Amino acid sequence: MQTIIFDVDDTLYDQSLSFYRTVRHLISNELSDEQIAAIFKASRKHSEYLFDLSEAGKITRKEWQIGRMKRALEDFNIKITEEEAENFHNHYVNEQSNIELFPEIKELLQELKLAGYPLGILTNGEKNHQQMKIDQLQLHQWIRPDHTFISGAYGYAKPMKEIFEIVEHQLHLSNDQITYIGDSYEKDIIGAKSVGWKAIWMNHRKKAKPKGINLSPDNEVYSAKQLYELIKVEFLTD
Repeated sequence: MQTIIFDVDDTLYDQSLSFYRTVRHLISNELSDEQIAAIFKASRKHSEYLFDLSEAGKITRKEWQIGRMKRALEDFNIKITEEEAENFHNHYVNEQSNIELFPEIKELLQELKLAGYPLGILTNGEKNHQQMKIDQLQLHQWIRPDHTFISGAYGYAKPMKEIFEIVEHQLHLSNDQITYIGDSYEKDIIGAKSVGWKAIWMNHRKKAKPKGINLSPDNEVYSAKQLYELIKVEFLTD
């Protein structure tokens, strides 16, 4: 039986909703949804780049947290100070206390648990912050604490092979026994495939596959509904 492991951010819930509310509250209430979507996309790009620098010890965690928003807004000729960027980060974190699972994900987790599939979490980020999200999403209903892996607790982050191998070792699994589901091609898909896991790309942002990458997901879906339907066929149909 396969063990199914999930990423958290923008895989189990819509990460943009907290961002949208924070932008409208602190930056401008006159920006269109399309403009905020573009800023959110830029913030994710900068966040991933700065997160890697932070993990490598080249910048501080605070520089990552405030730098991603400053850079994203600068891409759209909107200037904010470091103090304003820090305020944005703090407000954004507070907004994340209201996150909710995609409805289809909640139903999927319930059906997988009832069917007896072992479930897990593998997410990048600072331990306490990611644990707050896990608690808010009430993932303990379906996923045991010892099946939850947060990169900040181990010193390795996706896509590094070490964090995937830690999961295998602690769960006493071989690579062919694990299916991983995540939204980031660079972090989730490349990381999982590099250690031989099956990987499903939850590409609900409809991103293009990075060029020059030989590793590909086993499946690609474009919504939580499509993910539910795929898993139902792959794992929940006799």
